Amino acid sequence: MKTNPLIHQVLLALASTGLSLAQAPSAPPPHGPQQHSNQQHPAMRQRPSHRPMAPKPGPASPSDPLPGLTADLLMAFSDGFEEFTNAEDAEGGLGPIFNESSCVTCHLQGGVGGASTITVTRFGRVNKGVFDSLDSLGGSLLQALSIDPAAREFVPREANIVSRRQTTPLFGLGLVEAIPEATILAGVRSGKPDGVKGKAHMVTDVVSGQIMVGRFGWKAQQATLLAFSADAYVNEMGVTNRFFPTENAPNGKADVLAAFDEVADPEDTTDPETGKADIDHSADFMRFLAPLRPQPMSASATAGKTVFQSTGCAVCHTPRMFTGSSEIGALNQKAVDLYSDLLLNDMCILADGIVQGDAGPRDFKTPPLWGIRVSAPYLHDGRAPTLDAAIRAHDGEGSASKIRYTKLSLMQRQQLLDFMNTL
Repeated sequence: MKTNPLIHQVLLALASTGLSLAQAPSAPPPHGPQQHSNQQHPAMRQRPSHRPMAPKPGPASPSDPLPGLTADLLMAFSDGFEEFTNAEDAEGGLGPIFNESSCVTCHLQGGVGGASTITVTRFGRVNKGVFDSLDSLGGSLLQALSIDPAAREFVPREANIVSRRQTTPLFGLGLVEAIPEATILAGVRSGKPDGVKGKAHMVTDVVSGQIMVGRFGWKAQQATLLAFSADAYVNEMGVTNRFFPTENAPNGKADVLAAFDEVADPEDTTDPETGKADIDHSADFMRFLAPLRPQPMSASATAGKTVFQSTGCAVCHTPRMFTGSSEIGALNQKAVDLYSDLLLNDMCILADGIVQGDAGPRDFKTPPLWGIRVSAPYLHDGRAPTLDAAIRAHDGEGSASKIRYTKLSLMQRQQLLDFMNTL
């Protein structure tokens, strides 16, 4: 009997992290439509079984929790891992349209919580320079799968902008969330060379209702991990929750939604025993997931770190920030070696044409480089198979650094790439 390739990868990741095989996720359903039932189903959702994750000796591995977590927070991480690797089904609220049935399907490269080569489709319409997300037709995110073929969603004919985005890695996001807003905003005020401006994406956080600095997603469209989790549940898996209680209608067709949406909204409800819903558990996993530890540097990589600075890469890819004060020791005043300023930059010809909030069609958040050695291919749509190709594709506010890179000697370019492959 052949092993499901996804589960084989998960088991390898689990083996590298020292987790119990009892925590391994069940196989998600195969891609494509599932059989639809006319029977009315209550929203019966699996809950984490509270298997605490014991710290293990030895060097850090992918998918490890942050060092220094208390026993309670290790349990929260373990419960979050279980939910993150759980496969949703129609009886629990999956769909009626969705992109994947579990978080881990799209976040497995380099370990559970990593990136992947899976892409999603965004679409919209530009008329006289004005972007329309075509919300009434199901935009701007396409849900490519459905629980029944009759509910399938398609890119509407009205769309004249269609782009793809690949999955981003989640390692170390709790540290990113803990960086003070003032630290990020200081990057806007500092004044940068080479025509680099950088702007903070100020968004309304759906959790608090407050205007906050966005820091998650390709366009920094989410400010907190709970909001990031809640958005993914409704838009990627079709699971409504307390922050996004309204189901996506296939191409905006309310009658199709009514015919196939059989679970009462919100589908993700709070467990009275824990006070948490699945979106909270998933956010816990991301919050307490450690960043990948950098690789030891060779002499070439050490020289490449200097080249990284001299070419101007560090102007946007800020090597280090610090978290602020936190009651959680593992997040309290810690160095965050993310190699990003978390700001939006105009990338000109790399534009995807999609507007999200104040992030324009050519804007992208500076992607963090930590963990980049296990996140190929590169750029928002995966067009660059190598780091060399990704650097050469830079445009707009990244043009000056790209030009300096192309003028480096062959040895200097290799040194820079060797350095980046340690991150």
